[in-house]
Amino acid sequence: MRTIIHLSDLHFGRVDQPILMPVLRFIHAAKPDLVVVSGDLTQRARTAQFLDARAFLDQVPFPLLVVPGNHDIPLHNLFARFARPLKKYRRHITADLFPFFRDPEIAVVGLNTARSLTTKYGRLNPAQIARLRARFRGIGSQVTKVVVTHHPFDLPPDYADRRQLVGGARFAMAAMAECGVDLLLSGHLHLTHTALTFGRYQLAGHSALIVQAGTATSTRGRGEANSFNCLRIKPGKITVEHILWNPSLQRLIAQNAAHFHRTATGWQARSLAPTRAPR
Repeated sequence: MRTIIHLSDLHFGRVDQPILMPVLRFIHAAKPDLVVVSGDLTQRARTAQFLDARAFLDQVPFPLLVVPGNHDIPLHNLFARFARPLKKYRRHITADLFPFFRDPEIAVVGLNTARSLTTKYGRLNPAQIARLRARFRGIGSQVTKVVVTHHPFDLPPDYADRRQLVGGARFAMAAMAECGVDLLLSGHLHLTHTALTFGRYQLAGHSALIVQAGTATSTRGRGEANSFNCLRIKPGKITVEHILWNPSLQRLIAQNAAHFHRTATGWQARSLAPTRAPR
């Protein structure tokens, strides 16, 4: 079994400080095989914010896989935004914009969806998808294949703005179906959501699991408690727990787990926990 802790939208610069240590304590107790951070480590891509994010990540003594989000690109400095959009991210977080983690049970690829030309939306391009195909080539179905992006491939049922879907999603999803991708992790909306790709993309013979994280640590909640995900992965089985911050109790609480299993036509739910995290 493999354990992945999935954090997203930390937003250093707008962090709720009392949450930081409980999150770190949870990670230490879980002893994950991998900690994933799916973008927006900072609020405005300022040096001090990246240094705070780096200090937080340095307290995680487990393998990390991190991708940038749109907030990790400078907003007001137009020269930096277009000439060197991820310079500070690459200096303080990681220079690797195509991170990869592999062990005998999981293979995880991170893709950068943040773009300078838009302040909010993101996309994938054909070159990234070609690299994804090459990275997963030759990895058999006994290994659970995971893709991490900031911008999501699906939206909560009552979320109307389809522009928030990652650009190039249909092209990318067709390639992921060919690669046998099992699981997609994302953030961006600050809303917890769990779904199957077949509901939106309906690719014959393929249905991957989509797990979207809320904001783990920021004050920028959108009607939800701060939260992150804990995933436990076995061959052909994935369990997803949403870990919620209870501000009145000042502690983290695990929501009922959702269980999924792989079938001949893709992933299916055994039971689904509620997809919206209550306050």
